[in-house]
Order: sequence, then C-alpha cells, then structure tokens
Amino acid sequence: MTETQTTHHLHKNDLEYDVDFGDSVAIDTEAMGLNNLRDRLCLVQLSAGDGTVHLVQMTRDGKYHAPRLKKLLENPKVIKIFHYARFDVAILQHYLGAHIAPLYCTKIASKLSRTYTDRHSLKALCQALLGITLDKESQASDWGQPDLTQKQLAY
Repeated sequence: MTETQTTHHLHKNDLEYDVDFGDSVAIDTEAMGLNNLRDRLCLVQLSAGDGTVHLVQMTRDGKYHAPRLKKLLENPKVIKIFHYARFDVAILQHYLGAHIAPLYCTKIASKLSRTYTDRHSLKALCQALLGITLDKESQASDWGQPDLTQKQLAY
C-alpha cells in the first residue's frame, strides 16, 4: 500500500477559529508519561481522515485554556474517535475539563469484533486491516520540548 501525503497544521494552545472536522474526528494525545494526574499533556492530534492533521501543542506554562478545542470535544454532533480512549479521554478531561461525547474507541471495537486474537494495539490493527505498518519510533520521544521534530510531526 502506498503512503498518502499528509498536511500538518501546528497550533499553539488551541485550534484556530475556522477549523472544521465535519461529523467525526480522530483524536490522539501525547503526554510526558502515562499518569494523567501527574504527567503533562503536551499535544493533541486531530484529523477528519482527509490527509490533514491538526496538532495542538500545549505550552509549558501550565495554562490549559483551549476553548475551541474543548467546544469540539464536547460537541454532541461530532463523533470523537480514539484508540484506547480510556487514556486520551481521562487526560483531556483532567487538563481541559472537557466532557467528551459521543465517542468511539477502536480498541474496544477490536476486542469485541476480533475475538480470535489478543493483538488490539493500533499498530496491530493497521497492519491486519489496512496492510499499513506504523512507525512507532517517536511514541516515547520528548513531546514536551518547545519545537517538535520532523519525526514527531510525521508520527
């Protein structure tokens, strides 16, 4: 399968006014660790699946005020799609106070529909269902640095 060209839009602390994802948006978060009460939210990645990714980079000042992002997360007309929603929803609720609904978790969907396997990671799903191998090298990188690397942007 060939790789499609992705366009990245980097936003600081919140989405721009004119960003529209339609009726569904895929969302992923990056943090300084896996404890959402301790580890800082660094980045929120959003895409409508059209080859465009919006990256909302949170600054180090500890101020999490993103009213446009929060409005999107709480919009009842937009389905928010996560993989392992448990973590992403918890950290977004903790730092932004967002009550996210409706949502869809691809990991739970995989566990319900793919009972023949115990491989439900996003990497395993993309390989099995799409024939795409995800490069997870940047997953554990420093998402809290002021400037993201090209590898992080591609991730």
